[in-house]
Amino acid sequence: MTSNQQSPGYLPIADHGLIGDLRSVALVGTNGTIDWYCCGRFDLPSVFAAVLDAERGGSFELAADVPARTKQFYFPDTNVLITRFFAEGGVGEVQDFMPIVDDSREAGRHRLIRRVVCVRGSLPFRARVAPRFDYATRPHTLRIEGCQAIFESEELSLALTASVPVEPDGPDVWSAFKLHEGEVAVFALDRVGDDVAPRECPLTEAEHEFAATVRFWRNWLSASRYRGRWREMVHRSALTLKLLTYAPTGAIVAAPTTSLPESIGGARNWDYRYVWIRDAAFCMYALLRLGFTAEAEAFMGFLSQHVDLRRCDSSGPLQIMYGIDGRSELPERELHHLSGYQGSAPVRVGNAAVDQFQLDIYGALIDSIYLYDKWGEPISSDRWDEVVDVVDWLCDNWDRPDEGIWETRGGPKNFLYSRLMCWVAIERAMRLANHRGLPADIPRWRRSRDEIYRQIMKRGWSGKRRAFVQHEDDDVLDAAVLMMPLAKFVSPTDPKWLATLDALGEHLVSDSLVYRYDPLTSPDGLPGTEGTFSICSFWYVEALTRAGRLEEARLAFEKMLTYANHLGLYAEEIGHTGEQLGNFPQAFTHLALISAAFNLDRALG
Repeated sequence: MTSNQQSPGYLPIADHGLIGDLRSVALVGTNGTIDWYCCGRFDLPSVFAAVLDAERGGSFELAADVPARTKQFYFPDTNVLITRFFAEGGVGEVQDFMPIVDDSREAGRHRLIRRVVCVRGSLPFRARVAPRFDYATRPHTLRIEGCQAIFESEELSLALTASVPVEPDGPDVWSAFKLHEGEVAVFALDRVGDDVAPRECPLTEAEHEFAATVRFWRNWLSASRYRGRWREMVHRSALTLKLLTYAPTGAIVAAPTTSLPESIGGARNWDYRYVWIRDAAFCMYALLRLGFTAEAEAFMGFLSQHVDLRRCDSSGPLQIMYGIDGRSELPERELHHLSGYQGSAPVRVGNAAVDQFQLDIYGALIDSIYLYDKWGEPISSDRWDEVVDVVDWLCDNWDRPDEGIWETRGGPKNFLYSRLMCWVAIERAMRLANHRGLPADIPRWRRSRDEIYRQIMKRGWSGKRRAFVQHEDDDVLDAAVLMMPLAKFVSPTDPKWLATLDALGEHLVSDSLVYRYDPLTSPDGLPGTEGTFSICSFWYVEALTRAGRLEEARLAFEKMLTYANHLGLYAEEIGHTGEQLGNFPQAFTHLALISAAFNLDRALG
C-alpha cells in the first residue's frame, strides 16, 4: 500500500483533534470517533486504541446516523473540540472536552464529556461505546444500572452516563436517537472505583462544565505575550503544548500516542508518551518565550523531585528520558495482537532508547535553566550546585561518541550536534555564573568550551561538501546542524555557515520540508524510510531568518503552515504527498513553530 492510500477503518493521522485534562488526552476523528484514549495518564494502557487496530483496539463512536459532511474546529482560544455534521435534514455537532479540576477526588474521575447538539433542523444520531482495556488484552463485563452503563475490568472500571437510552450489545453499548433543533444529548465517561463513585451528568451540569472548561483555557491563554503575525497558529501550538503536560508532576510528554508510523507499513514505530529531557527543555524555552512561566516552574519542579543531576556514573547524570512520574525504567515490548495503524507493525510500548547515551541533552537542559533564570525566577543555590556538577562532568566526557539526537541504532559516533550542545551547556553555565556571581571553575570550563569549538570547526567542517556535517571527519549532511546559529555557536552570516545552509537547501530540503539526513548515505541501523522531519523544517525557517534571507524564510514558513491539519496540528513528519506521519501531535514540531514565528515576526518588524 502506498503512503497516500487509506485502509478501511482508518482515518488519516491528521484527521484528528485532541482534547485533554492535563493528565491524559483523547484523539477525536473528524468522523466523531474517539479512537485513542488512555484513562488517567498518558502512559497507562489504552481504553480506546482503534487507531492502532481498527477491529480489536476499541473506540467510542458518536456521529450523525445519515450521510453527512463533517468539519472540525476548536471553540475559539480553547482545547474544546467541535465536530459538525452537515446533512440533508439539518446540522448537528458534538462538543468534546475533558474538564480541568483541582479537587483530587474529582480529578481522579477523569471525566470525558460529549455533548450532542442539533443546531438546525433535525438529525438522527448513533453512538457505540466499545472499550478494550489494557491495549485490548483484558476482558470486561457490562452492567447497566438506570441511565448508567458500567464497564468493569480487572484493573479499571468506567461508567458511561447518557441522557438517552443505551442498549447492551455483548460487552459494549449502543444508542440510536433523534434530536430536533435546540435539543441536546450528553454522554459522560468516568473512571470509577473505591475512591470515585458513579455520578450522573445532567444536561445542566454538562453545560456548566463546558463553560468552566472554556473559561480555564481562555484564562490560561490570556497570559501569552505574543501579538505577532501568526497569532492563531502560535496560540494553537501553545495550547497543544499545554495539553501535553502532566499536571501532577510538571512533566511534558514528547507526544501523547505510541506507534503511529513514520512510513505506512514500516517498522519505525515508537512510544513517545514519556519525558524526553531535550524535548521538554525546548518546550520550556518556547513557553517562556510567550510568557508562560508557570509551566517552566513546574518542569523545574519535576527535575528537582525526580531527576538526580548529581548522579555522575559513567553514563552521566541524566537519562535521555523518564516516565511522567519520574521513573527511570521504561522497558520496551511489542504488542503482537495489535495490527498497527494501517498494518504498520509492530506496536510498541515502552522505549528501549532510554538506555542510550546522548550528550546533547545537557545543552538543552542547561540552556533551559539559564533561560528560566533569565525570564522566570532566579535558580536556587541547590540547583546551581547541580549545574556545576553536570558541567564538571561534561568537561571530562564531552568528546565521547554517542547515539545522537536522532536516536539512531547503528552504534555510537562523534556527532557534531552532540558536541555543539555540550558547548551550549558549558557556555550557558559560564554566562549564568558571571551574571549572578556564582562560584564555578571558570578557567576549566573555558578551556573545555574553547576546545569543543576548535574541534567542531576543524573536524566538523567538510571541505569536500563545503558544509558542517553529521559527525566528525565525514561528509554526511544532517539537518541538526541548523541549530548552530540558533544556539549562537556560529554567526548566522559566517561564510562557512552560509555555505552549509546552501548545501542543506540543495540536498535535504524539498519545498520547505527538511529531511533529517539521508539513511542511504548514513545508515542508522533501522529498516525502512521516513518522511521529512517537521522540527527541522521550522529550524530551517529560523536559520534563513537569522541569515537575513527573510523573503525565503517567510515563504518557507507559510508553506509549512499549509502542511498543518485542519486544526493547526502537526505530527512528527510529513510524507511524500503531504500526509502527516508519526506520533500525533508532536511537541517538538509545535515548539519549533513557536520559535520560528517569534523570530521571523521580530525580524520582519
